[in-house]
Amino acid sequence: MTELDALRSEISELDRRLLEVLNRRLELVAAVRDYKDAAGERWIDPEREADLLQALVAANPGPLTERGVNSIFSAILDVLKQEVAADRRAPASPETASDRPSAVQRLAVVGTGLVGTSVALAAGRGGTRCRGFDSDRGALETAARRGALAPAASLAEAVADAELVVVAVPVGAAHTVVQAALDASGPETVVTDVASTKRSLDSIADPRFVPGHPVAGGATGGPGRAAADLFDAATWFLTPTAASSSESVALVERFVASLGARAVRTDAAAHDRLLALTSHLPHALANLLMLRVAAAAEGDDAPLAFAGASLREMTRLAGANAAVWSDIFLGNADEIAAALAGLRDSLDDLEGTLREGDRERVEQTIATAATARERLESFAYRTAPAQLNRIRIRVPDRPGVLARITQILGAAQINLEDFELRHVSPEYGGVLVILVAGADNAARARELLRREGFAAA
Repeated sequence: MTELDALRSEISELDRRLLEVLNRRLELVAAVRDYKDAAGERWIDPEREADLLQALVAANPGPLTERGVNSIFSAILDVLKQEVAADRRAPASPETASDRPSAVQRLAVVGTGLVGTSVALAAGRGGTRCRGFDSDRGALETAARRGALAPAASLAEAVADAELVVVAVPVGAAHTVVQAALDASGPETVVTDVASTKRSLDSIADPRFVPGHPVAGGATGGPGRAAADLFDAATWFLTPTAASSSESVALVERFVASLGARAVRTDAAAHDRLLALTSHLPHALANLLMLRVAAAAEGDDAPLAFAGASLREMTRLAGANAAVWSDIFLGNADEIAAALAGLRDSLDDLEGTLREGDRERVEQTIATAATARERLESFAYRTAPAQLNRIRIRVPDRPGVLARITQILGAAQINLEDFELRHVSPEYGGVLVILVAGADNAARARELLRREGFAAA
């Protein structure tokens, strides 16, 4: 064997040993993710990954450079996370959904809008039989035509013999309807609800009642838009009262899991405070911003005619179902008011900074917001912020363009973490912004799209 052959042989042996080590590391990463899933924790810990890379750089004896160590181990972290996530990110097929064990055999749904009908459809995948009632006969008939449930003539008829009753009515009616469902139900029947605010239900002292709130749905609803997969991988808050029995809570948790959602226990006050910041405040601000621009446009359409994509993005939530959101705002009024007061302090601070012309503080504000946004994305996409890459693609206003872009990337096995289409004008078309995990994937996506004539930056 020549010296060159010996060197090559040693490299091949090292490659085999490295492959064994990487496979073992993948097994450990998968085990860590299983543990975090069971504990309800986020998959990715960006701070720990950064500390790991720093420790490896510090321990590196050379001849690898610091850049080499960072590049190699960042790629390893990225690839292994994608390997573990690959099968978990695949949407559940009807077969796997139907394999979920049914938590109840007899279900009643009171309120057959988007969420109520979706609950019935999702439960039906596991063989659960559902009866439903709605004071709106049109909604009830639509839900029945979709095969979600058997319609009942009254609430009492719907809940008779049910193991579980799901009350899916607007926030303002939830307390009254929940109490009516409890009064009409048998001693073994458990009742839960899906209202967006929970403190108003905390006073219902019945061991059979477990308040809940699935974080799923849309700005507009109705049984026609219901879907059996609406709750797949969704968070479903449960806020047991002091009177809720452990057996009732356990049944609702099993039911939520059977729908494909993840139950998270908290108390009603903490729930309402959290939703005030993360859901209700954004809706309030979207309305106020839209009203402010519209007021400025009075007699002059320029603010609306020449508005950029940022205004459309910021006001997407404006004008969402007025009846539903009035109930939510009033039902959680004190927490939303407190969130607005906190924001007012921040606005006053920013206004003072701008009047003083303090560039350093302006830059610091933007940089701090960027860091917070990265943390938000690490939770949303379960990927370290540094691994997320945005690609901006100009798209002409004609049919088939989006399909072609996704076809190109799909053929290359490049997964889209997220995407957003921003319309500019009929003449220009729009801008498609896609989010891709991994610098290598992003570079390959840009190259493939440019080959096909797309401007991808």
